[in-house]
Amino acid sequence: MTAWYVVHAHANAETKALTHLTRQGYDAYLPRQRRWRRHARRRELVLRPLFPRYLFVALDLFEVPWRPILSTVGVSGLVRYGERPAPIPSGVVEEIREQERLHAFDHTADAQNLRAGDQVRVMNGPFADLMGKFCELADRERVFVLLDMLGREVRTCLAVESVAPA
Repeated sequence: MTAWYVVHAHANAETKALTHLTRQGYDAYLPRQRRWRRHARRRELVLRPLFPRYLFVALDLFEVPWRPILSTVGVSGLVRYGERPAPIPSGVVEEIREQERLHAFDHTADAQNLRAGDQVRVMNGPFADLMGKFCELADRERVFVLLDMLGREVRTCLAVESVAPA
């Protein structure tokens, strides 16, 4: 009976592991999410693994040899209970695939969906995890937010990708 198992990949080698597993004939799946990335004063949309360093492989342990997976390029190992790979409960990978198809995991929502006064959370930077109120868009890449600091609200300009609805 075929079940899904978790493959642990080397750091930043999820795609390499996926490529080599599929070349060997395994049914492998790497869930991804779209995210904004800033680099060299540019913003671009990139695909990133949903679970860094992890991907899934479908196997029938009684018909398909699974030990070659351990020596696959990019693979660090399999999540196991003792000597046997640990199966994932049925339906989990299918649900992840469906949610990925619906773009549920994507972090691409710009602040244009926010209205003045909406609660937001700062996701990264020096103000990470602070809650605030959305004020307005400064331009396509920046927003103004009122952050509660030291007992008063401070108007702060932040990058669009560092703010998420609370």
